[in-house]
Amino acid sequence: MQFVNNAKTAFLLGSLIGLCMLIGYGVGGQMGLIYGLMFGGIGNLIAFFFSDRIALSAMRAQEVRREDLPWLYDMVERLAERANLPMPRVYVCPQAAPNAFATGRSPRHSAVAITEGMLRNFPAHEIEGVMAHELAHIKHRDVLISTVAAVLGGMISYAGYMLMWFGGGSRENNNPLGIIGVIAMAILAPIAAALIQMAISRSREYVADAYGGALCGDPMKLAAALRRLQAGNERIPTDTPPAFHSMYIMEPLHAGAVMNLFSTHPPVEKRVAALVKQAEDLRDQR
Repeated sequence: MQFVNNAKTAFLLGSLIGLCMLIGYGVGGQMGLIYGLMFGGIGNLIAFFFSDRIALSAMRAQEVRREDLPWLYDMVERLAERANLPMPRVYVCPQAAPNAFATGRSPRHSAVAITEGMLRNFPAHEIEGVMAHELAHIKHRDVLISTVAAVLGGMISYAGYMLMWFGGGSRENNNPLGIIGVIAMAILAPIAAALIQMAISRSREYVADAYGGALCGDPMKLAAALRRLQAGNERIPTDTPPAFHSMYIMEPLHAGAVMNLFSTHPPVEKRVAALVKQAEDLRDQR
């Protein structure tokens, strides 16, 4: 699993350099090729070493200490010890939609985050199931590939937005840069989404669900949380960049159609069914 994730991370970072060089050559020829290589190299360093900070910043997450939310901090600490993991940093995001994610380049540099919507509206035992799921991603080293993919996807999409902004966007339909920006967005957004979907397998959610269900002691805790998460995210939109949605435990609702491009989650019904079967198997073993 770790080797596969490392290979995918290397592929993503290499893809960014290749794309930057291709764009640079198309814009500036030989000199543009060099600038593209430099930009891609810098982007790779940022994505690898600072992707967790970028993701947390994009979600407007605030770190909490034990004295801020002792019950949540103690819960994460207990689960981390059970999973034989270093204690991750704990964050809370201001979004009203219930959700959670994990990030970091390694178990020693990891963090878990939960939205205020989940803290306010979910019982503690369901939050425990969700935190166990996120720690499973850290345990399996999924977090580096998912965070790097999200950051690179966001960078590629942002390049198109910048072209539209410099060209005046829809306000100046006769501005060549604005037209180029619109075309770039039509091309770059699917490229960014394709990179994320190639890097992130839907099967990782099933694996994290199974491990999380066992880690919290009852898969039905997570199954109940997934049902409640689905109901909440069908009603409440999330105002974070779509490229980062693949990091969440539940696919967020987003006002823009671009969200569908970045879909990386399996159906909730199948995830719940797998957890119910896991719970039944555990009961039979006892």
